[in-house]
Amino acid sequence: MSKQFKLERLVRPNIMALKPYSSARDEFTNFESDMVYLDANENPFPTEVNRYPDPWQKQLKAVLADQKKVPTDKMLLGNGSDEVLDILIRAFCEPAKDSVITLPPTYGMYKVLADIHHIKNIEVPLNEDFEPNLKEILKYNSERTKMLFICNPNNPTGNTFSEERVSTLLDSFNGIVVIDEAYIDFSEKKSWLNALAAYPNLVITQTLSKAYGMAGIRLGICYASAEIISVLNKLKPPYNVNSLTQSFAINRLKDKNKLKNHICSIIDEKNSLSKVLLQVSFIKSIIPSDTNFILCRVDDADFRYQQLIEHGIVVRNRSSQVLCENTLRFTVGTSAENTKLIHTLKKLEA
Repeated sequence: MSKQFKLERLVRPNIMALKPYSSARDEFTNFESDMVYLDANENPFPTEVNRYPDPWQKQLKAVLADQKKVPTDKMLLGNGSDEVLDILIRAFCEPAKDSVITLPPTYGMYKVLADIHHIKNIEVPLNEDFEPNLKEILKYNSERTKMLFICNPNNPTGNTFSEERVSTLLDSFNGIVVIDEAYIDFSEKKSWLNALAAYPNLVITQTLSKAYGMAGIRLGICYASAEIISVLNKLKPPYNVNSLTQSFAINRLKDKNKLKNHICSIIDEKNSLSKVLLQVSFIKSIIPSDTNFILCRVDDADFRYQQLIEHGIVVRNRSSQVLCENTLRFTVGTSAENTKLIHTLKKLEA
């Protein structure tokens, strides 16, 4: 793939030629200096947020670069991962002409975004072991199939795909391979970040919503080659990550010990919860999980879901998805929340 990869072939021609909007903070970038700022039509009275945020999130990217060992020119930050995914589709896919491949059961926003942009979504279901079906995926390898979305670890199943299968897809797929690593921090498997240099068609998305406990600030991260990031930056709204999000994320990311303790606690709770769930009579099986949730196959998902609601517990019924008939997805909560879940499940057995 590295010898054949031509970014210009994949990017929409109008995007390649696009001259992005230049904001006031693009033209004068040293805005932490003691200057009189009369350039951006801001309210001059200090409210802590009266100034526009850094459009390139330089301080936040520096923290991420130190922790992830990825240069800042290989990063794009977005208003949640959904904005990052939206920008990717807009950069590479021509409406009513191009297509993307998704691997259900998987994260539902890939399909929604494809539909919004009038892009054909080719669904290639996982096999019975919840692994990518390589032969079927590569049947759709064409010039108009621009992107392949791989959720890894996968949502809603929770498993991590085999490294060999993902490597084969990176080597063989002609377009952009997007590996969504929203749950990678809960997994013992390594991230694909170290493979960025080896695969110029690789794009990795991560989030601060799951392991980092910052779902409310909406911050998603895209890692890719500097060339791909340069294209994506053309489409990025000028101030897409606000000042409050940037400052909150920096402070939380710097508290490494607290983050590590929270992740370890969730993993420990998940392992304990997995053992207990298998003892519940109406839970038929669980899928081994590398995430902060467990997908369980039950006797009657609709009935059990409603029972749990009536007992004050909200879980996710995933039964409408391919290969997920009669399944419920349990997010791992605090020790107290998990104890309440277990007591309720045992009560429902009676």
